[in-house]
Amino acid sequence: MPTFSYRALQADGKFAEGSLEAAGRADALRQIETFGLRPVSVTESAAKAAKKNGATAAGNFSFKFESKKVSAKELENFTRLLSSLLAAGVPLSRALVILQKEASSAASKAKWKEIHDAVVDGLSLSNAMAKSPDTFPRVYTAMVEAGEAGGFLDVVLAQIAEFQAREKDLKSKVLTAMLYPCILLVLAIGILTLLLTFFIPKFQKIFDNLHTALPLITQIIIGASHIVRSYGLLVAAALVGLAFLLRAWFVSEKGRRTWEGLILKTPLVGPLIAQFAMARFCRMLGTLLGAGVALVQGLNVARRSIGNQILVDAVGQSIERVQQGGRLGQSLSDCRVLFTGSVIEMISVAEESGKLDAELVRLAAGTENDLDRNLKTAVAFAEPLLLFLIAGFIGTIFIGMLLPVLSMSQYIK
Repeated sequence: MPTFSYRALQADGKFAEGSLEAAGRADALRQIETFGLRPVSVTESAAKAAKKNGATAAGNFSFKFESKKVSAKELENFTRLLSSLLAAGVPLSRALVILQKEASSAASKAKWKEIHDAVVDGLSLSNAMAKSPDTFPRVYTAMVEAGEAGGFLDVVLAQIAEFQAREKDLKSKVLTAMLYPCILLVLAIGILTLLLTFFIPKFQKIFDNLHTALPLITQIIIGASHIVRSYGLLVAAALVGLAFLLRAWFVSEKGRRTWEGLILKTPLVGPLIAQFAMARFCRMLGTLLGAGVALVQGLNVARRSIGNQILVDAVGQSIERVQQGGRLGQSLSDCRVLFTGSVIEMISVAEESGKLDAELVRLAAGTENDLDRNLKTAVAFAEPLLLFLIAGFIGTIFIGMLLPVLSMSQYIK
């Protein structure tokens, strides 16, 4: 049976330390509580843990591959169940133990145990989650922190779960809308590669026997074919290297801001990005205000959900005006990229009537519906455009290959 070392708080406020044998961490915590102590930290003895791990490694060989990352669905289920347990009056540490036992994968079981251990050791739930940014986004931990500060953690968790479900649905619509254009783009690249690799060389043998000057377009096509066939792997490697360099540039502060600024100015795409950010911001802020979070704190949390740093900075200036005593509608009026005049007016009226939270959620729902329609329109426009580009490229290649043949037939006549 494993041995656990503990540090606990006595009734007189002094700390007590010791060790005990228990079937597991939960059993150790129960034993410590029966002593009349409040556990601060409980750790399994290093020697025992090493021996146990060594025995497991020597005696068992597992070739089962599982993802070490908690999925979005598992996180949503965790959030919803934790909210229900807390609303039912279950203590936080016990609720985390229950969720750990009901985890559907090894990754989630380990992560929920990690959160539980950190909470038992004295950290707040938000600080424990902040240690795992790959699982809990910054917006998530900020909302949890707001719920802990206001004493309505169960309500905030329920709102987070609802927000996650809506966010997942919206992203699914975006991905579904972009699927067909992406397939067309891949198809176009495949056809062009096939033509340049197999089709053009057969014509080139004919042209070599003509001993006449070829049209410029034909020379360009033959040159491109020669590069693809002779240096295809080098070109592919160069493109991969360029992709890594661009990725590193995008990650940098300057690169990200430059790219996000260009995206916002791009026709069709820019307005869609702004709509998506506005919907996320309004739904997040409305959700937080409905849960009882203060306006300034809710604005700071909702700002992080926007994603685009340029838009985040614009909203940040509005938050400063609210902190100085300004009204939300007037403060957001300078951020016209996100908020139109009609939206600002509706926010101002809702702020005066005391229904800001409901109005923000309603605005988010309306914006999401508009975004869905605009996506369908953009995709309907992109499909014939891509087909036209594919036909244009293929047609250009065929014309470039047929021009010398037509010239040769005229010369024969």
